[in-house]
Amino acid sequence: MKKLTKSVLAVVLSASFSVTYAQKAKVDTAGTKDIEGVVVTALGIKREKKSLGYASQELKAEALTDGTTKTGNVAQLLSGKAAGVQVNTNNNFGGSTNIVIRGIKQLAGNGGSPLIVIDGSPINNNSLSGTYDYGNFLSDLNPDDIESMNILKGAAASALYGERALNGVVVIETKKGRSGKKENSWGVTLTSDVNVGFIDKSTFPEYQSRYGAGYGPYYSSPDGYFEVNGDGTYEVVYGEDASYGAEFDPNLLVYHWDAWDPTSPNFGKAKPWVAAKNGPITYFENPTSFVNSVSLERSNGKNNFLLNFSNFDQSGLMPNSKLKKNVFSTRVNYALSEKLTASIYSTLTIQDTRGRNITGYSDNLITGFRQWWQTNVDIQDQKAAYFRTKQNVTWNRISAADGYPLYWNNPYFQAYENYQSDSRNRTFSYGQLKYDFNKNFGILAKVSYDYYDMIIEERLAAGSLLQAFGNSGENADSGYSKQNIKSSEANFDVIGNYKFDLTDNINVSGIVGGNVRRNMSQNDYASTEGGLIVPGLYALSNSKGSVLPTDEYLAKWATASAYASASFDFYKTFYLDGTYRADKSSNLKKGNNVYDYYSVTGALLLNQFIKNDNINFWKLRANYAVVGGSTGNYATTPLLYGYSGSFSGTPLFGIPNSIGNPDLLPERSKEVEVGMELKMFNNRLGLDVALYKTNTFNQIIPVDVSTSTGMFSVIRNAGEFVNKGVEVQLNVVPVRTKSFEWNVDLNWSKNENEVVKLIDGLSVYRLGGYQGGVSLNAFEGKEYGALLGTDYVYHENGQRIIDPNTGRYLRTAESNKVIGNITPDWIGGVRNSFSYKNLSAGFLIDVQHGGDTFSTDMYYGLATGLYAETAVGDYRTAGVVHQGVNPNGNVNTKATISPGFYGNVDGYRRMPNARFVYDTSYVKLREANITYKLPQSILAGTFMEEVKFSLVGRNLWIIHKNLPYADPEAGTGGGLRSKGNSIGVLPTTRDLGFSVSIKF
Repeated sequence: MKKLTKSVLAVVLSASFSVTYAQKAKVDTAGTKDIEGVVVTALGIKREKKSLGYASQELKAEALTDGTTKTGNVAQLLSGKAAGVQVNTNNNFGGSTNIVIRGIKQLAGNGGSPLIVIDGSPINNNSLSGTYDYGNFLSDLNPDDIESMNILKGAAASALYGERALNGVVVIETKKGRSGKKENSWGVTLTSDVNVGFIDKSTFPEYQSRYGAGYGPYYSSPDGYFEVNGDGTYEVVYGEDASYGAEFDPNLLVYHWDAWDPTSPNFGKAKPWVAAKNGPITYFENPTSFVNSVSLERSNGKNNFLLNFSNFDQSGLMPNSKLKKNVFSTRVNYALSEKLTASIYSTLTIQDTRGRNITGYSDNLITGFRQWWQTNVDIQDQKAAYFRTKQNVTWNRISAADGYPLYWNNPYFQAYENYQSDSRNRTFSYGQLKYDFNKNFGILAKVSYDYYDMIIEERLAAGSLLQAFGNSGENADSGYSKQNIKSSEANFDVIGNYKFDLTDNINVSGIVGGNVRRNMSQNDYASTEGGLIVPGLYALSNSKGSVLPTDEYLAKWATASAYASASFDFYKTFYLDGTYRADKSSNLKKGNNVYDYYSVTGALLLNQFIKNDNINFWKLRANYAVVGGSTGNYATTPLLYGYSGSFSGTPLFGIPNSIGNPDLLPERSKEVEVGMELKMFNNRLGLDVALYKTNTFNQIIPVDVSTSTGMFSVIRNAGEFVNKGVEVQLNVVPVRTKSFEWNVDLNWSKNENEVVKLIDGLSVYRLGGYQGGVSLNAFEGKEYGALLGTDYVYHENGQRIIDPNTGRYLRTAESNKVIGNITPDWIGGVRNSFSYKNLSAGFLIDVQHGGDTFSTDMYYGLATGLYAETAVGDYRTAGVVHQGVNPNGNVNTKATISPGFYGNVDGYRRMPNARFVYDTSYVKLREANITYKLPQSILAGTFMEEVKFSLVGRNLWIIHKNLPYADPEAGTGGGLRSKGNSIGVLPTTRDLGFSVSIKF
């Protein structure tokens, strides 16, 4: 992988630099301010980028949205575009996108998600995932609202956000409005996009087509692969969800599952024993999305108005999946007087989703396709059976006489009858007044409110596979549940800004302010019990059993803050900044609930001292900062709570199984960073390098205690983390002429971490568990994210030991061996963009090198005989001679015994967990686009200002990967669920889109 990854990068870079910079442009007379520009930083403060003493990376709207299909989730647009920013995009319908800046810094929590800020006001970007993945809430933002996105990577950049700044901040600035073709007139933009997805077959299993249903030769037929009927005819072993059975023979007639379906044209008939014509890949549909948006704008310099509407209509990869989203937004800036201005922004998202895919292991249809399937089952026959009967006519029936499902429902019955649905209304608004007393003083008062209300409904149709359902968790073959989730955050800010010239060449500016934040979270869940009285009527009142009391959760918490900053400008050459913030949290006990954070940064412009025609800008910067985080709700004191259970419907009360800790302290993170920015050759070459080291301590985690206490864990301050790394941004313009320009933007970053200390008596902290005893862990003294499981047994010469009697590898008895790590070695991206007159094009290569995942799919699927490699040559007749040595050190020559029996060669029954750990490196053609603008000569004399046509693509080609049959990037949800386990994920699609945009 290393050689290939380096080769791909070398090709791209060598192409980028192949053109000499000899074709010089005209002399650039722009000043440093014009070169660096103005960016939006913490709390919405605008700063000249040259004055910043920390690393930040700004992406303009066109860099985010113009080169890709409309994904419906702004977070996905960051993939491969920013140094030090790792983006994991899963394939779940309407699912989560996980963002991590400069590595994970917390043992517990949401996997390192940064704070998202819109025009200075924080918004909720939580991921809601479990059985279903409901996405991260940044997907509620309309991409058409975005003017720019500035990533505040380090502690110094984000310190003014205090306890919320530990994982970095993404600052989004919204558009303000523009004039139309004529000055001071209305501007209108109409955009229409159509996108279609096509399955990337490299991310879905390649089935073998040589053997069919069964686990091995131990049934009643003479060859042991079939059951024998009373008349001597053969029938498929329906209840065995595997393909380790008899070799296909078109001359052999066998009774399949549909021979017992009275509605089937094959009822009572035997069919040839052959592989299915239509495998599970034909179950999926081509996902499509239609996005139509309109913007109405006006500006006269002082006053701005913007109104956006976007309609997003998407069908998914799975049958019966649909997502509809309407987003309304407006922004108004109005000068009430020469000194008083008002700004208002409001957005409303109304979203309805049906048919999200189940994630994880149990009841996930895709785990069946990837792990437990019969290659003789034609998926289109299952489709026909469902639409004929609208019943659960499944291939996986208990027997010829009993059509009830043993393990798996009919896939189409599952999609069309057992679907979930959810609706979400989300609103975010702010209003502010700014008054400038004079050129030295101003004050801003602002209030913002972020709220969402979500209703989730789950259905289990009559006739379904018996499964745990509802409040009680008891088994049922039908049911209905309803969940209502509400969340809100209100922020109240008063900020005073100042600016003084201390001398002719020295000035100071900054802010002094305060914030009050109020949060609320509510979750109510109710369900039927014991099944439905009337099939198909989904209502809580249609319950066979007594409906248990609703599970109710309500939490409220508050934070009050004060903050200040001071920025000194010395001769436009040296800049020194300091910030301070104190937070007071209701989630910690008095005495521990007031804590402060601070930063100091410096920037030196070397180009002011070194006069060289080739150097346009050169800056050294350094900083030190302290940030942190508070605890979750009710972690300091055990609280009485009510719960429902299978106790005759009697409501009960109890205490949580975790001991509260009144002595909790806030988490703290200290970071030091140094960096350099350089622009040369008339701004044809730009370089930005950052080095950092972060120490995070006082981690707040639950630590196991003896169950004799009646509890399972206690909340403690435990653990110290160290992250250190390097980030590189490189911008090159190899060619620039009057009509043609070629730009190359490269980013690369490497983050290393170490769990320095956990807590006395604790050397490993379990973060999550997977099938087969594999777990995700933080190991004291090692890199975060270790995968533990069983391993091979190794000879003293380093080779794997094989049992000379069985030909199988020996494996360790305990699942405590380090077999991998989820943390990538480095990540990067290269964008090439070209423009020639009215034609532009570009493509983005996205790279991850290193990191591991445990493939539960391969763990089971190789044992059940699904995959192509289990049917090569004499694999199932002569076995395999594994590479390794016998215990005495001699080279192994023994083939695996009994290869024709289920899982006797490979898979979970015969191999250690380490066999199924794969490198998650990838090289992807993430985006590509071609855009054409109609020439102004054609538009002259018309009402149109601009007409643009674009052909775009996303995830067009996985150039390289090491994980078979799946996308190494895909996970089961947000946070840590996006890493470490490849299990039942949907295949990736290659997405193509066409867009038309008209401005007038």
